[in-house]
Amino acid sequence: MPRRKAAIKREVLPDPLYGSEDVAKFINVVMRAGKKSIAEKIVYNALEMLTDRLKKEKDKGDDDSGKGGKGGKSGGSAAKGKSHGHTHEEVMETLRKALGNVAPTVEVKSRRVGGATYQVPVEVASDRGIALAMRWVVNAAKSRSEKTMALRLAAELYEAYLGRGASVKTRDDVHRMAKANQAFAHYRW
Repeated sequence: MPRRKAAIKREVLPDPLYGSEDVAKFINVVMRAGKKSIAEKIVYNALEMLTDRLKKEKDKGDDDSGKGGKGGKSGGSAAKGKSHGHTHEEVMETLRKALGNVAPTVEVKSRRVGGATYQVPVEVASDRGIALAMRWVVNAAKSRSEKTMALRLAAELYEAYLGRGASVKTRDDVHRMAKANQAFAHYRW
């Protein structure tokens, strides 16, 4: 962190498919060794798989509560037929909800006071919260056992959307750490 002045926020160009800065930032977090086109494919495939899975579950829930038998079969095949028929709003809403479930509200920062180092709980700005959420989702996806990164990312985003999974556990650990160190909150700067 600079001592003199805060770093200038750089503008991120929106991604080409959804026109969203959040998706562009997510692609940059997934990207390794400057291979942006590969990262784009991974993220776009993961978002499509995520919305497909959520749509299937929603259709399945509607069919179970409604007529049952035949409705389930025709609904499932119709969903398979148009796998890329999602609106941009649906995809963006699912991504926002998944990242919102992972984003922390408080975190701890180290503060040195009189030779001792304290873990001081500090509120997280919304931009930083989303950035941390993206990082945690990608790291949790990397440690999963699915075959491709797109499948791993889709599965982890799905878990995050439902409020469970490794990335949500990371958020809970950070919150628990902040709660445990609440006594040092008066050292906040």
